[in-house]
Amino acid sequence: MDFSHVELSAEDQAFRDDTRAFIAKHVTDDVLHRQLEFGENFDERVHLALGEAGYLASDWKLESEGGFSPVRRRIFHLEIARAHTPWYHWGTTSVVARLVWQFGAPELADKVVPGVLSGEIRLCLGYTEPEGGSDVATCKTRAVRDGDAWVINGSKMFTSNAQNARYVFLLTNTDPQGPKHRNLTMFLVPLDSPGVEIQGIRTLDGDRTNIVYYSDVRVDDLYRIGEVNGGWTVMRAALDSEHGIVNPEDHGLQYIAAMAAHGDLMAEVVDAVAAAVAQPGADGRRPLDDDSVKYRLGRDVARMEAALSTPGMFGRVAVAQTMRDVTPDLMDILGTASALPTETPGSATDGAAEHLYRLALPLGIYGGTLEVFRNMIAQHQLKLGRPSYGG
Repeated sequence: MDFSHVELSAEDQAFRDDTRAFIAKHVTDDVLHRQLEFGENFDERVHLALGEAGYLASDWKLESEGGFSPVRRRIFHLEIARAHTPWYHWGTTSVVARLVWQFGAPELADKVVPGVLSGEIRLCLGYTEPEGGSDVATCKTRAVRDGDAWVINGSKMFTSNAQNARYVFLLTNTDPQGPKHRNLTMFLVPLDSPGVEIQGIRTLDGDRTNIVYYSDVRVDDLYRIGEVNGGWTVMRAALDSEHGIVNPEDHGLQYIAAMAAHGDLMAEVVDAVAAAVAQPGADGRRPLDDDSVKYRLGRDVARMEAALSTPGMFGRVAVAQTMRDVTPDLMDILGTASALPTETPGSATDGAAEHLYRLALPLGIYGGTLEVFRNMIAQHQLKLGRPSYGG
């Protein structure tokens, strides 16, 4: 692992400065307050501005296609994250857009991708079902062929950003009697179709997700992505990206694990706690002068640094598990004021530790539970074979 400092060229420094000025202009206090209030991880005005300025297209394209260089991509992602920009759903949109480009009909790709890059079209995922949990292959949402169209019935849970999206990347069962993983078909379903109902759900960390119902939703075969009953092949490409199972790039500037950006948020909170306990209280003493506080904070920092340096699926687990383990400690170090949320008078670190505590639990579920990832590590990385749940 290379921890060397990257020297920026004059052009890259100018890009960084321009990006910071753009973010300062668009990611205002009002934007951050709306995110705190509604938890959508999305702001349309910011997203459209990113598209108009060319940031979305440059982030989506490879460097050979006119996209960001590795250095500029890293600069862009770091500056976006440091400003707490509500744009997490761009990751989903960009992955699905690439699958549409790869597996969809050219006519559909030409219809969707330009709007994605301008920011006008957003995409979301329709995988998990209310009774299915992390095993998406148990899909019961049915798609039945009717001439040149399909009729879809079912429901999907945790369809985040559906309320702001134009299309959902929907997993369906097109052959209930067929073998598992060979009876699935993917569609890009317009969310303004008759029969689609979106209901919002708030999660523990204050974010909004959705349950979406599909009642006799009719879509043209044009919107099918990949072969009939070949949906698992298409979906695996999406899951590999979401899980961080991708070939590492050799420049060393990319995030080394899925959810690593959330690890940066954890580092920010740890730094805030360290700064808070280094301040003297009314009696002139600093909490950091207590050996117990010093030991516990040092242990939390060491665990955090280890998690942030762990690659691949291992890092996905390490970041989420470490966040779950250190946040109660951070709140205890700060004292009772750490239980007060952001924008509450008297809250420690303006509620940063409290929010991280609430984020830690769902972070171990997003994109698959930690238990699923541990099984994947055991099977695919450590070659331990499939787990047995027999009595």
